[in-house]
Amino acid sequence: MNAVAFNHDQAISAHIEQSRIQMEALLKDCSDAAYLECKLGGQVKGIFCYFNGLTNEERLNEIRFEMSEWDIGSAEEWLESVEQEVTSFSCTRMESFTDMMDQMTLGNAVLLVEGFDFGFVFSLSDWRKRAIEDPVAESVIRGPREGFTESLDDNMAMLRRRIRKSSLKMKGMEIGEYTKTRIVIGFIEDLAAPELIKEIEERLSAIKVDGILESGNIEEYIEDEPYSPFPQLISTERPDTVAAGLLEGRAVIFTDNTPFALVAPISLFSLLQSPEDYYQRFLISTFIRWLRYLFFLVALLVPSAYVALLTFHQEMIPSALLLSIAKSRESIPFPALVEAFIMETMFEALREAGVRLPKQVGAAVSIVGALVIGQAATSAGLVSSPMVMVVAITGIASFLLPHYSIGISIRLLRFPIMLMAGVLGLLGLLLGVIGIVIHLSGLRSFGVPYLSPIAPMMVGEWKDVVMRPPGWVSRQRPRFTRSGGGFRKGAKRKNVGTASNKE
Repeated sequence: MNAVAFNHDQAISAHIEQSRIQMEALLKDCSDAAYLECKLGGQVKGIFCYFNGLTNEERLNEIRFEMSEWDIGSAEEWLESVEQEVTSFSCTRMESFTDMMDQMTLGNAVLLVEGFDFGFVFSLSDWRKRAIEDPVAESVIRGPREGFTESLDDNMAMLRRRIRKSSLKMKGMEIGEYTKTRIVIGFIEDLAAPELIKEIEERLSAIKVDGILESGNIEEYIEDEPYSPFPQLISTERPDTVAAGLLEGRAVIFTDNTPFALVAPISLFSLLQSPEDYYQRFLISTFIRWLRYLFFLVALLVPSAYVALLTFHQEMIPSALLLSIAKSRESIPFPALVEAFIMETMFEALREAGVRLPKQVGAAVSIVGALVIGQAATSAGLVSSPMVMVVAITGIASFLLPHYSIGISIRLLRFPIMLMAGVLGLLGLLLGVIGIVIHLSGLRSFGVPYLSPIAPMMVGEWKDVVMRPPGWVSRQRPRFTRSGGGFRKGAKRKNVGTASNKE
């Protein structure tokens, strides 16, 4: 038997059997497609088409039996009778197979009826969803215990519960030729700069790819500088973090099928702040924020400083400490730079292994593995005890950073700075820091300077950077994000948004 050639733009036939042949040709080799025959008004034949696992089959069967008593007239009369008889779902009219197929992939059921050259779509989606849970990667001691899920509708509902005003807008679009992933841009109309929202829409509209599977796919296409190691959007699972960003005039990008939302624009200091800072007493939060800034520098510079001092500047180390270090390094065959690279690489490997291992054993393996390997390496004379301590302190410091994306950026930059320190000493360390500062000074997130409000200098906004001000102190929204606040469109980007993964 010859295969039936099918054109998506082909008109729907008024004959039910021909319509079924057309639908089966469209869904050829789709083993999860289901067909359910019914009788409308006890006489007119109809066929429900849907996907197993996406549609509420129990409710569909109830509707199937109820339809046997409904009168069938014109399409408009029949739709009116459906609205009068049933209020638990909506029924709409579809003119093409393409539109009906799109609705089926959303979990809705399609009805083809004898005598009608169009179909009806019933909103009966009911797929399995993960329950709302505490976000693991952004846990807090005090604060809300719910995080986003893979359901886009649930995520928008959680945000609506926190911002109960009609000025909270949700603009939707679809990206991906095959996945048709739903994307939603959320913003507060009274607070966000219109130029910012327009810029986000333009960048998202320029993405032409086969599919979007996670928000990280979108982040690569829309960030200002895709080759920078620093994140230019905040990726978060917390609704309160998103709500706080919206109240500051920022925008959020939701992606269906992922619990991570993207907040833009941001600055470096946004990545060093935790939502819990605003739930604790302001004095405690200010101290913790200073501690976070200190260990941000520790995580980036301490291994490089140790290598530079030990290799080129021994005179800067106190004599007693220098003698102790020299004694511990008597049998070490490697220079300090190689020693540091070995330990840092091993520590990063253990940390990554702990993330990938099953949850029950991951933490134990990473901690015990670091202790065992560190002790074994010291006993074997491969690394010195001070180096193990420096690497351990650096690893602990990186855990203080509240966002994983900035933490992994610091872990990456640590290696080239160590190399420069091992070759040029403190001069190499200083050159590495200067290079990072120059890069950050020119970096922008949707047109907003990455080091604002420090550079450019806006002294009035320093209070929320240097400290966490108390709630009764008047706080202005960031100047670059609020409506009418001087938002400037980012520099012309390379044509990364129009890339496609087609051959």
